[in-house]
Amino acid sequence: MHFITQSLNGRLLFAIPKKGRLAEKCLEVLAGADIQFSRAHRLDICLSTNQNIALIFLPAADIPSFVGKGDIDLGITGHDVILEAQMQSLVTETLPLGFGRCKLQVQVPEASPFKTVDDLAGKRVVTSFEVVAGEYFAKIDDRLGLVGDKRTKIQYIGGSVEAACALGLADGIVDLVESGETMRAAGLRAIETILETEATLIRSSTLRNQAHVALVEKITSRIAGVIATERYVLCQYNIVREKLAGVTNITPGRRAVTISPLEDGKWVAVSAMVEKKSVADIMDQLVAAGAEDVLILRLHNCRV
Repeated sequence: MHFITQSLNGRLLFAIPKKGRLAEKCLEVLAGADIQFSRAHRLDICLSTNQNIALIFLPAADIPSFVGKGDIDLGITGHDVILEAQMQSLVTETLPLGFGRCKLQVQVPEASPFKTVDDLAGKRVVTSFEVVAGEYFAKIDDRLGLVGDKRTKIQYIGGSVEAACALGLADGIVDLVESGETMRAAGLRAIETILETEATLIRSSTLRNQAHVALVEKITSRIAGVIATERYVLCQYNIVREKLAGVTNITPGRRAVTISPLEDGKWVAVSAMVEKKSVADIMDQLVAAGAEDVLILRLHNCRV
């Protein structure tokens, strides 16, 4: 450990969630960005073997504070965690990563008479997001003119928040919801979404070492490319030139389409990035508009 601590000198420090809903996907992002490392069992600090980077594996909830206070240069964590740590003014959210998406919702029992958050105001609310929930209900309490003991009571619980109502500890909860299955199984229903969140790449507003600026930009660009390959594919097709105007609006590309003339001067080849989720509809529209030889190619890596 002493050797590793000494080896941190001069390296960019990059914090990664050590476990939980973001951890596995973060390892895929690191691999796609070609940040190579070997992590010893149970060791939370390791050195990249091909970049001047040290990876620090931390609980996702701790990462905003370490980055915000300038102890670590880069990190991946959830947008919700940044708000809960009250670090939004001290970190820069450089890049939304498109995974770990969920909603922070206000939930009440199915049989509850409460239909809106105004109905729940002044009651007992259990959450592991004490800061965000407290600020949210404080605004509602103020608007409704609730004071003293009439204001909403926010109680912190570290886990299994969905059980609080059934145990008689709360009238409602505030918790992260991904698919909603856990909440439905606990007999809960949503009455409000406070915020939508996802994993995000963050950097310290004040880097420890200005010599790392170029490396931060390189790593950010690489990760942006990895995320783009998850979202986009390359669409290629041939079309008669006179029909070109009718198809470029179907595949406008991220900035513009690439158009190449074919040996037969009446035809052109078109290439554009399109979103994976829309591929089937796009192919149908292209064929209907006269496109031929429509191909979809997977992107293994890119820079965008």
